[in-house]
Amino acid sequence: MSVAQDSAVAAGATTGSGDWVDGLFTNPVVAGFHPDPSVCRVGEDYFLACSSFEYFPGVPIFHSRDLVHWEQLGNALDRPSQLSLPPETPSSGGIYAPTLRHHDGRFWLIVTNVAPGGGNLVVTATDPAGPWSEPVRLAGIAGIDPDLAWDGEGRCWCTYAGVHQVRVDPDTGETFGSPKRLWSGAPGAQAPEAPHLYRIGGYWYLLIAEGGTERGHAVSVARAAAPDGPFEPCPANPILTHRGTNRPIQNTGHADLVQAADGSWWMVLLGVRPRGGTPGWHVLGRETFLAPIAWVDGWPVVGEVGPAMAAPPWPPQPVAEPPLRDDFDAERLHPRWISVRSRPAECWSTTDRPGWLTLHARGGSLDDPDVTFLGRRQQHLSCRVRALVDAGDGRGGLAVRLDERHHYEIEAGDGQVLVTARTGSLRSTVATRTPPAGPVRLRIDVVASPAESWHPREEPDLLRLGVEASDGTFDVLAELDGRYLSTEVAGGFTGRVIGMYAVAGTVRFDWFDYEPVEAGATPGSESAGETIVAP
Repeated sequence: MSVAQDSAVAAGATTGSGDWVDGLFTNPVVAGFHPDPSVCRVGEDYFLACSSFEYFPGVPIFHSRDLVHWEQLGNALDRPSQLSLPPETPSSGGIYAPTLRHHDGRFWLIVTNVAPGGGNLVVTATDPAGPWSEPVRLAGIAGIDPDLAWDGEGRCWCTYAGVHQVRVDPDTGETFGSPKRLWSGAPGAQAPEAPHLYRIGGYWYLLIAEGGTERGHAVSVARAAAPDGPFEPCPANPILTHRGTNRPIQNTGHADLVQAADGSWWMVLLGVRPRGGTPGWHVLGRETFLAPIAWVDGWPVVGEVGPAMAAPPWPPQPVAEPPLRDDFDAERLHPRWISVRSRPAECWSTTDRPGWLTLHARGGSLDDPDVTFLGRRQQHLSCRVRALVDAGDGRGGLAVRLDERHHYEIEAGDGQVLVTARTGSLRSTVATRTPPAGPVRLRIDVVASPAESWHPREEPDLLRLGVEASDGTFDVLAELDGRYLSTEVAGGFTGRVIGMYAVAGTVRFDWFDYEPVEAGATPGSESAGETIVAP
């Protein structure tokens, strides 16, 4: 590993990785809002990139030695010069579906920025932890979900949603000739996208997603003797789909293949974990799952994709667990922290008051596209989030955000604590309280509905927002239904992000806790036998 990667491990730069016990690992391997995974291997090391949509910095980059345990090294697009997401960028716009590859001693990442002035771009790095280069623009490619593949003659092929293909020079962004339509999956299938092209044995394989990224999502494959076809579809297409089933993992698709160091093959893919009644609500977003691949008669066959899977045939390589608390003692923020569209330097600091995160307000509420917000992805079905907040010079607090029209928050300022809920066109102040003088501990508990209980309208989870006393007593001001912070209600492509915000003046945070809670335990209730677990 590089020096930068060693530093990331030492800092506990991990994120919701799958567990590995007694020959089984748990899916997802990267939990929470981490969709559209793309993977590559260099020697014994695996690297993964995911979509980030309207959040800055963009494209989280992960490292693993066993395909199950992943650590976040950084973000590929971590500078305004690389990533522009102006306020008019819609939620679920922004950065779509990267492809990550290693070629000729460099890491290459191609991605689409669906924002005003965006388009397709390529960045490169010799170390995946960064820094990544300034972007090269590919003006001749109009579609999303671009892929890069090099043939034996060194020519680079870009294949993208549609599914179309054109030769490119990724160093300059130049295209050669006109885009060619290759293959679009099953006749009439919607949204042929997420193409990835591989040379395996004597064939070029074209892997695509189809059916849309909702319950009809699927993976299909075709092969050809040349990278530009003509392509022969697999007779068993789709090779993966969970549509029409009651499996706990749904929306399976948008996959990428990788050959392990021992010669075995594996697939990373996105999926969701719906909860509650009908139609089932997924609140964490689309997550990254892992499945084995077998080759039969020259075609890939996907193994079972379930919550508990047979572990790979090599020893586990766990990574450092992330600390439950961020005390904001470091000058730089951990790479897991993300903001909405941008993070101007004048809006945040960990040095204005050493040991505190200081946020300076921009937008007047979380309804605004340029609000000052610093959050992390919710990665567990049940969790507890707390922060010590000094709002003496402003207003702000803790929020659970899906987009501008769907968020819950508990806010301190002006001598009050209040709970606000925004659901679609409705914005309500749900509860108020007069707190003691001085900094206040704000808290949000997310409590998943039991998987074994079901009725048609059961919520996926409940969110309890309130104030915590110094002895841990939790004064719950409001209990809100989690379905309204789900993709099935709000639409879009993202998942929940939980964090801190300021909407007036200056707000300071001494620390922020994120604690996973074991399924079945009740956050904050010692009598319920609360258990804190690792991701």
